[in-house]
Amino acid sequence: MSITKHVPNFITSLNLLCGTLSVFTAFHGMLMEASLLLFLASVFDFSDGFAARILKAYSPMGKELDSLGDMVSFGLAPMVMLHMMLFKVVLGSYEADLFAQNIPTQLLILSPFVVTVFSGLRLAKFNVDTRQSESFIGLTTTATGMFLASLAFVFDNGSGWLFDLLQSQWLLLAFVPVFSFLLISEIPMFSLKFKSFGLMGNVDKYTLLLASLFFLIWLGVGGIAITIALYVCFSLVRLVVGRA
Repeated sequence: MSITKHVPNFITSLNLLCGTLSVFTAFHGMLMEASLLLFLASVFDFSDGFAARILKAYSPMGKELDSLGDMVSFGLAPMVMLHMMLFKVVLGSYEADLFAQNIPTQLLILSPFVVTVFSGLRLAKFNVDTRQSESFIGLTTTATGMFLASLAFVFDNGSGWLFDLLQSQWLLLAFVPVFSFLLISEIPMFSLKFKSFGLMGNVDKYTLLLASLFFLIWLGVGGIAITIALYVCFSLVRLVVGRA
């Protein structure tokens, strides 16, 4: 077999490696570094599919490896970040003893890992759901991970109004049921892949891209989270209008 056939799997393995290192750094309270590693993992996650198309190197193993990589990078690492944010907000320090707290507090701080379970369900569902070849049903694990990673970056940066919002344990906790639901929901989420570059049929995509540019300039990395929230809102509006 030509060595080019292994290129996509090698890129996917880099996604998995970055996700694993992101978990490690997040558990050590290095949320900015963990976020950057996750952003790098997302680049590899995009690139492996692109490489597979260019090289015509699709394989059943590649599909399974991609899901395993996404499970670590976008199903586990971002939840460790959310867990550590809750740890800091609720207990005041990363060095606090979690198991010296009462059981409700422990459960509260550990609750983000519930989303990891739903991420696994989402990935398993995607692998067998033939409806998701052109668009998505439910929010992707990648989008969920990028949302939380961008907020973790802001949280570790320690300034701005978005940072102030993230000091609320109730806001952080709200992400658990919201993302658990979105990951396995039947809400159609439009794909950002362009079949053509004309305006017809791509209004939502161009609007989202322009909005993301605006939010990134305004908020920096935190703009990623706002863009993903807007993406979910666009998808919900399309669903409601389509049913009207």
